Amino acid sequence: MSSPLLLSHDTQPHPIAGPTLAALLSRWLPRQRWFAHRERAVTGVSVTAATELAPDIFHLLVRVEQSGLPQDSACYQLLLGAAPDLPPRLGERLLGRMEGSRGHDLLVYDALYDPRATILLLDRIRRGGVMGALRFESYPRSAVPAGLMPHVLDVEQSNTSIVYGDEVILKLFRRVQPGINPDLEIPGVLARHGYTRVPAPVAWFHTTQPFWGTLGVVQRYLPRATDGWTLALQSALSQGDFTDHARELGALTGELHVALAESFPVGEPASDHHTRLADQMTHRLLHAAATVPALRSHVPGLREVFIRLATADGGLHLQRIHGDLHLGQVLRADGQWHVVDFEGEPAKPLAERRADRSPIHDIAGMLRSFDYAAHVEKAARPEWATRCRTAFCDGYGATGLFDPQDIPVLLHAHEADRAVYEVLYESTHRPDWITAPLRAVARLARHE
Repeated sequence: MSSPLLLSHDTQPHPIAGPTLAALLSRWLPRQRWFAHRERAVTGVSVTAATELAPDIFHLLVRVEQSGLPQDSACYQLLLGAAPDLPPRLGERLLGRMEGSRGHDLLVYDALYDPRATILLLDRIRRGGVMGALRFESYPRSAVPAGLMPHVLDVEQSNTSIVYGDEVILKLFRRVQPGINPDLEIPGVLARHGYTRVPAPVAWFHTTQPFWGTLGVVQRYLPRATDGWTLALQSALSQGDFTDHARELGALTGELHVALAESFPVGEPASDHHTRLADQMTHRLLHAAATVPALRSHVPGLREVFIRLATADGGLHLQRIHGDLHLGQVLRADGQWHVVDFEGEPAKPLAERRADRSPIHDIAGMLRSFDYAAHVEKAARPEWATRCRTAFCDGYGATGLFDPQDIPVLLHAHEADRAVYEVLYESTHRPDWITAPLRAVARLARHE
């Protein structure tokens, strides 16, 4: 019997189920927070894998083509429902109306906001096995509880996270790439290493067609946690003392890097590593300056920062790192800090996010985050950021493999590169925030 959306259990690539669904997706996808390159027109949509979880619930992998981008550049994971009627609470999740296989009009909606669908999805993960293009797995002796009520976290992010009964959290990677996602790989390895400050994964699922790729990870949930950004911003706005927390975060980051260096292979940089790194930073600077005019007056000073990096002596080992560390990626629960979200920057290729890099990359990201907390919202409080940055480096030096304050040239260059990225990001996504990274760029270009 054919399904309402004309989608079969066949996992081979096939045309999308009719032009109506393609048109609905072409209009709906660019409005989603997790959709990349929203400024570029969608020129094609096709379903590459479809799995029927229930007669009216479908898991889809959708290939999207956009103007000015390579074909087959993006694959997205969707959970769609199709029903003759929708309850009012799902009205805002509606994609639109299309004709079903039996001539009935069906309402197509984002089923990740339908508790019935997300309960069904977790149950499939819990039971394991294969269903259509999906394979569900769990770690030995890891029990995923049954009968938990779901709620979707209402936060701006590049993925969708669903909390079940304040016990586990399912993170769904909306944009899917071939290979294992580091948000499954790294926490899994650290758990086997015995590192407890990263929530361990208990189950996951992946696609087998049209490629092997991680789709979602289930981890233990920290129900009473507050993210570091919220705590830091509250402290900065009230001119409070955050140095103890910052020092603990530095120590935590140092411990994390040691655990990663013990759990994954570590490499030595090539003799021209700094030169190539400086060239890459300069290239990113010139690209950003061509897009953001306010950045152009700082180009000479920043180029000098990168020239100093190219001629710097010595270097740090290269290893697996967090990749996108900032205050929003740490949680405070039961008097301790925990690190989450090892996915890296979703817009970057998976191979790049899994590559070895210098630990200084993570350090610079956290230092920039302190600076953000001190310069958004109301009046700037640079002295608050300075105290936090110093405390963080002190904490890192006490537990890490080196002291960040002993390598000022490397740290300065990585901070500058991060600030340039932030200017470009804010100009595109949050223009009201661009003042914060522009202030940092001006300071860093003066070699301060």
